[in-house]
Amino acid sequence: MKSTYRALANLIALGVLIQVMAIGLAWFTALKDVDDGLVIDKNYDGNFGHQLHGIVGSMVIPLLAILLLIVSFFARVDAGIKWALIVFGLVALQIALAFVSFSVPVIGALHAANAVALAGVAGIAARRAAPSQQKVGTEATI
Repeated sequence: MKSTYRALANLIALGVLIQVMAIGLAWFTALKDVDDGLVIDKNYDGNFGHQLHGIVGSMVIPLLAILLLIVSFFARVDAGIKWALIVFGLVALQIALAFVSFSVPVIGALHAANAVALAGVAGIAARRAAPSQQKVGTEATI
């Protein structure tokens, strides 16, 4: 179960990287399209990058966070439940910030900052489940 916990936490951190890449792709594609004559107005549905960002952010990462929280009860990771709860809370906050950002765009900066925090906390959670390192002062067995 520890390896499942670690894998889920790492997948969440990787998901944040995919989110950053997707939104970069989305807006650079949109800028190129505008240069090519596209008019972006209220009828604009976005492009592949926007769709990928929406799917990963609203479905994949939340599902991984729920699974991490469930697994945390069985994984016997030191403070694993606490870190899974923090990850889950940051994912919930991330979704809330995304929705608010459509009405108050400046909140989008907090959405981005929270993503960095989420990646870091997911990384910490993953490291908590890493195989134990040899303790200082003990002899290695050969």
